[in-house]
Order: sequence, then structure tokens, then C-alpha cells
Amino acid sequence: MIKPSVLMLAISSIFLSACNDSAAVTAAPETTKVKNLILMIGDGMGPQQVGLLEEYAQRAPHSIYNEKGNKTALSIFADAGVMGLSLNAPYGSNGSLVVDSACSATQLATGVAAGSEMIGLDNQGNIVETILERAKAQGKATGLVSDTRITHATPAAFAAHQPHRSFEAKIAEQLIESGNVDVMLSGGARVFLPADIKTNQASRDQMAALGMPTSVYKKSKRKDQRNLLLEAKNQHGYNLAFNKDQLAAAQGTTLLGLFANSGMADGIAYTACKQDNSCTQPSLRDMTMKALDILSKDEDGFFLMIEGGQIDWAGHVNDAGWMLHELIKFDEAVAAVYDWVKDRDDTLVIITADHETGSFGFSYSRNNLPASQHLTGNGMQGKEYKPNFNFGELSQLDKLYAQSGTFYAMMDQVSADWNFNNTTGQQWADAINTYSAFKVTPEQAAQIGLREENEYHVDGHKYLSAKEFPKVNDFKEFYVYGDEIHANLIGRALGASQNIVWGTGTHTATPVPVYAFGPKNIIQQFSTMQHHVELSQKMADALL
Repeated sequence: MIKPSVLMLAISSIFLSACNDSAAVTAAPETTKVKNLILMIGDGMGPQQVGLLEEYAQRAPHSIYNEKGNKTALSIFADAGVMGLSLNAPYGSNGSLVVDSACSATQLATGVAAGSEMIGLDNQGNIVETILERAKAQGKATGLVSDTRITHATPAAFAAHQPHRSFEAKIAEQLIESGNVDVMLSGGARVFLPADIKTNQASRDQMAALGMPTSVYKKSKRKDQRNLLLEAKNQHGYNLAFNKDQLAAAQGTTLLGLFANSGMADGIAYTACKQDNSCTQPSLRDMTMKALDILSKDEDGFFLMIEGGQIDWAGHVNDAGWMLHELIKFDEAVAAVYDWVKDRDDTLVIITADHETGSFGFSYSRNNLPASQHLTGNGMQGKEYKPNFNFGELSQLDKLYAQSGTFYAMMDQVSADWNFNNTTGQQWADAINTYSAFKVTPEQAAQIGLREENEYHVDGHKYLSAKEFPKVNDFKEFYVYGDEIHANLIGRALGASQNIVWGTGTHTATPVPVYAFGPKNIIQQFSTMQHHVELSQKMADALL
């Protein structure tokens, strides 16, 4: 007979052995580093904008997502990874309440507090090494992709250092001369071209020989005769691409693709050319896939920033239809990234925004009250169903998608040279009704063309030097971009029928969403409320 004490000792030994075996199995070190980092920035994409995309995808009667199970790529990333929020204002006790794209991108790129409108500098004006530059120093490949301009605030902040975001010609020089960015795909050729490109036939012939379309080299924003495209090719070894086909055919490990003189095609124009297969510019998805193809060949890994920048542009002019198309265009690129990364364990994907633009939202109103309905539910007690207010029909979402031109296109129809003095409500109504599924009367549109003295006039200011501004009746201080404000007034004229309100023509301090996908023990830290400075530090810790 075995004594109880001996039996207990044997049982204890078995359990301890099992625990030790289990510990041996689970003791593998946790993943703390990734080989690759993909940062996707929806410029101006606050939670309200994400809500617009998700409402359209999931509930629009004729949503283009119907064949995809009503799932956006953003929601697929949310399901597969984690979500958090990020504050984005200029950081610290000496900061401000609201951020611009340059400051926000700089904070995301450097992990330190930055000043408003600075590029790659801290809030004291010191040059700070960016996450892209640090990745390059460690032997990783690097890339920047945007549908705006490659010298625009967001991409510039990752690879240039300037006291103000407007110094785009200098930013272009830094991008080329530094050698820090292997792949650059965007618009913005105008600051790479010599000042006399419009009149110097020899320069134009050089560009044509490179395969650059006239629409891309039509004008320059430089004040000198430097041709940075030729320098990029001949002195720095960049392959060049200027249209969709050239991008697809491009080879090698370095690539500069400039597909527009300024910003690339807007989301509505892209939707139209995609439908009839007439696109000559690559899409944001096309550029993303090409960048991934090139950068992933580097055995040391890569850093890639991808920006859907025109979400912000649509928000600035309060154009919800355009904004929806930009969100869809960005989501296409997100889908391409998910397809590339979904089966990998060596890559961290962060999707966020630099800030929210426009203070956008759906809202209920006293306009167009709903009719009474007879419901058969057993709780109605013979009463008619009649809400007190108009809460917005889901068909509004389809009508937003049906918009066939941006508010800028409407302005072009009213006046090709944007001289809006003495324009009529009929002219504005005709233009709106040409492009929008929401219709307005001349009386409703009459306010759009009104102008008044600019009471905030500042001599020499880029925008406020204008003696006259479009007339805004409320919150006028937050509409700052001169004649473009006529576009915001189109948004006001359409707002009641769209069930949409806007609070500003600039940015808000709304916390923005953060989607994180990758090794689980790395991404958990992003599922919190954080600041962009902290978000940057977490990304750098994972990659470098």
C-alpha cells in the first residue's frame, strides 16, 4: 500500500512536470519588432468621415459594397486588428488647440511636438530625424505615396525639413537630393520643372522625350531653371513614370512617379474614368500596389506612408459627395494593403488621420417632415407612426454617391475664371443641378454668389489680403480661403436637403481613429486614447 504522503508527492511531481512542460511551450519570446511598417493617413478623416463611408457601404440601397458583403476594407482591418483614438493638436503645454496637416504629419513622423505649418521641425524650429529617415539609415527601403502632391504637407513632413509647408520648391529639392526616399508616387510636377517650361520649347521637348504628358508639364512653380526631374534621373538614379502605363511598366528599386502638374484627379473623376476604363493616371490603389512591389524586395524591410489626401480637400469646401468618393478611393488602397499583409506576421499596419476637416455630420431637421405611416406592430395601439422631425432617408447616401462633379466643377461652370461678381441664383442653381442629385431653386442658390468687405483684411497675407470675401452669415471666421468659400456656400445651399451640417471650412480637434494590424502583442498598445506624438513613438519602437 502506498502511503498518502508518497502518493501526494507523486501527484505533485506530475503537476509540476506538466506546468514546466507548458512553460517550455509558451516561453518563446514575444514579438517586439516588425520588419515592415505601412502607415496609411486619410487626411481629414475623422470619425464622422469614417461614419459616412460605413453608412454608405452598409446601408445605402445601391451601395457599390453590396457585392463585398457591405464590408469596407477599413472595417475588415478593424475586425482583424484593434482600434484606438488619437489626439492630434500641436503637442504639449506650449501647443495650440487645432492642428494643420504639416504639424500633424511632422508629429507622426518624428514623435516630438511640432509647430503649426512646419515641416520636419520641432516646435523650436530644430531639424528632427523622421521615422522614414531612421528606417533608411538602418538599411530599409522607404516610400511615400499620395494623391495630392509629393511636396504637399503630409508626405513632405516625412522626408524634408522646412520652416513652412509652402516652400514646396525647396521641399522638392530635399526629396531628390537626400536620397532618403526610394519610391515617390504622387502629383506635383510643377515644382520639379524649370520656371520657363511654358515658353522654352527645348525644356518641353525634354519632358516629352521622357514621356511626360503636356498636362503634367504645363506650368512651373519654380523661380529658377532647375529641372529636378532630369537631376533625379541623371544624378540620383531614379526611374521616372508619368502615367498609369509607365507606372505599371517601371522596373528597378527607385522610382519617382509624378502624374499631375498639381493635385491628382479627384475621386469623382476617378470613379467616372474607372467605369469607362479611360483612366490615364494611376489610382491610389495602383500606386500603393506598385510601392509595395518595389519596397518589399528589400531584405531589410521597408517603411511606407500612403496618404488619401483629398478627403481633406473635399472637407475644406464642405462637399460631402466628393468626400464620399475620396473615402471610397482611399478604402480601395486600404483593401490592397490588406490583401498584401493579411497572411504576414512581419508587418505593422497603422491607419489613421492627421485631423478631422469640416466638422461634418448628418443631422435631423425640421425640413421636409416625414409623412404619417401605418405600422402593424402590436405596440402601435391604433396610432399612426409620425416622427416629429426629418431624420434622413437612407436614399440620401445613394444621392451623395451620384454626384458627378465637385463643387469646384460647379464653380467653373458659373465662371471659368472664378469672377463671381454679379452672378445670379439662376447661374448657381443651373451649375448645382447639373452635377448634384440634390436640386436647388434659384432662390435657394441666390446666397452663394453674395460678397462683402473682408473685415479681417491683412496686407500681404496669402488669403486675407483680399479686400472682398464671399458672404458667410455665421461662423465666418472659420471660412478662410478666399473665393473658394463660394464652394462652402454651395454646401450650405444643399445642406438641408442632404441632412448634412458643417461647422467650419478648416479643421477641428476631434480625436481621430487608429486602426492597428500586426503581431498581437505589438498592436494592443494602440487600442487606447493616445496622442500622435505617442503614436509615432510606438511605431518607431516597433520598426527600429
